[in-house]
Amino acid sequence: MTPAPLTVALRPLRPGDEEAAVRWAADPVFCRAVDWTPGLSARVVRRHWQMIIAAQEPAFYRWGVTVNGELVGYADLGRIGPDGAELGIALGDRAQWGRGVAFRACRELLTLAWEADLPRVTALVHAPNARSHALMRRLGMHEDGQANPESYGGEVMPVTRYVIFNPQATRK
Repeated sequence: MTPAPLTVALRPLRPGDEEAAVRWAADPVFCRAVDWTPGLSARVVRRHWQMIIAAQEPAFYRWGVTVNGELVGYADLGRIGPDGAELGIALGDRAQWGRGVAFRACRELLTLAWEADLPRVTALVHAPNARSHALMRRLGMHEDGQANPESYGGEVMPVTRYVIFNPQATRK
């Protein structure tokens, strides 16, 4: 039996999506992977996500990642400015890890960045996160040096910066 095809899409976050974040926050493996504080109460997670959903910041956009219409994660363009933006992605539904969902969502996110005429997109990846390093390379991103070390999985780890340039932009 062939598995059903995956339809991956980005959509704006909306009220009610905080309940998915509450489910994700209950998974200690996910929390360690994305450096969320494990064990937060549902009330705290819900309130935090309600603020994210309601926020309208010109330098930060977060979309929901859906698979076949179900919210399974989120993708960000942050630190948006004239020089570009920083990409971030997290799949809270671990059943979707390793299925190409993050790749498809990031491709869509890069399309949105290029349509907004951003000249480049960067991403930061912690040293031990092999899947994210592979994802960045698969997206066509290239290593662009080291960023400041950060906490990851309870330890301070080196961080690699990746970059991709808008193929439609004119370089000066």
